[in-house]
Amino acid sequence: MSRPLVIENARILDPSRQVDEIGAIVVANGRIEAAGASALNQGRPEGAEVIDASGLLAIPGLVDARVFMGEPGGEHRETIRSAGEAAAAGGVTSILTMPDTDPVIDDVALAEFVMRTARETAPVNVFVSAALTKGLKGREMTEIGLLTEAGVAAFTEGRHTLSNPALIRRLMTYARDFDALFDHETQDAELAGSGVMNEGLLASWLGLAGIPKEAELIPLERDLRLAALTGCRYHAAKISVAASAEALRLAKDRGVKATGGVSVAHLSLNENDIGEYRTFFRLSPPLRHEEDRQAMIEALADGSVDIIVSSHDPQDVDGKRRPFAEAESGAIGLESLLPAALRLHHSGQVPLARLVEAMTAAPAKILKLDRGTLQPGRPADIALVDLDAPFVFSERDIRSRSKNTAFENARFQGRVLRTIVAGNTVFELEDGR
Repeated sequence: MSRPLVIENARILDPSRQVDEIGAIVVANGRIEAAGASALNQGRPEGAEVIDASGLLAIPGLVDARVFMGEPGGEHRETIRSAGEAAAAGGVTSILTMPDTDPVIDDVALAEFVMRTARETAPVNVFVSAALTKGLKGREMTEIGLLTEAGVAAFTEGRHTLSNPALIRRLMTYARDFDALFDHETQDAELAGSGVMNEGLLASWLGLAGIPKEAELIPLERDLRLAALTGCRYHAAKISVAASAEALRLAKDRGVKATGGVSVAHLSLNENDIGEYRTFFRLSPPLRHEEDRQAMIEALADGSVDIIVSSHDPQDVDGKRRPFAEAESGAIGLESLLPAALRLHHSGQVPLARLVEAMTAAPAKILKLDRGTLQPGRPADIALVDLDAPFVFSERDIRSRSKNTAFENARFQGRVLRTIVAGNTVFELEDGR
């Protein structure tokens, strides 16, 4: 076992326990022994490593519930190791991988391969989601029961959206019976058509085909009705328009077991950021109107939207350096998740405790993980953050194998200085970078 660890003089913010106070965190055998103002009442453990965190914020390690990988099959874009290193640099200590790989993660052997590779190579905790249908083809169901027993944390079609309501109902019924999470991105392929950005005046000016908000809203409302019918745990993976937030809010009011996520890009950016056809801003769902961005912020603040995700989606140069309409959609986000989210704290739009909750305790609760907390007895996954440190996010800050960030040269305030997983430092910022 590693020697005990004591983090002193930190501002400890743990939304899972509603703690926000100056104090210490005591770690032994990879787990939290105590965290708070009274943590050192019994003194320091003998032989402990001591970190003076004066002026720093100590929070639970972030839990990112939407991370796309390259491995297996696309290791040139991202490996499990490189994704883990990118996560550690961003203060993310637990990630949920998507099944969109080659081959698709749709059976027990492949899920166990990812888990085993992660244990051997990744510096952070890697949890696995499996496909709802074999090959992500939307036809034949996967073995939800067997995959759940193997340790799969959620079931999703990744970037894809199911269109058959009868199949969705059957899948939700099986998910309910095994208490599995049905995690779905909603975008109607027929309504989206050949669209590549948000439908509206800007798309017309740029000469690009648009995607209407109804392409997201209609399948979401269908899913929420089916979730009510079946009683399954439903998670709207990534919503982006005001009407979607309202639909989710109303479903919760009716007692539907529904939660929702929003990507940090959709909280920070809008369609105007596309500028002169900048392909790093081609995302799915597309960046929306400023009114929708503000609605997402409000929904996050009041809890209608539960969590923030990075939606980390590495794409190589060949996929992005094309005309906008031909470029692959998606952006990396593990390293920029926290500093981009902290913009909402510094602007006064979302309380800091709510922001941290949306990236720690809330996703851990949805995924039923014993993470996202500094509660004694839980794994010692911790991020130390300089809340006010200004920096420019540049390519040298990117640990991912792919560099397709939507925050290139963005000015941020708030930086992760150290990331700890199970009591061991897995990332430490040195020499100002």
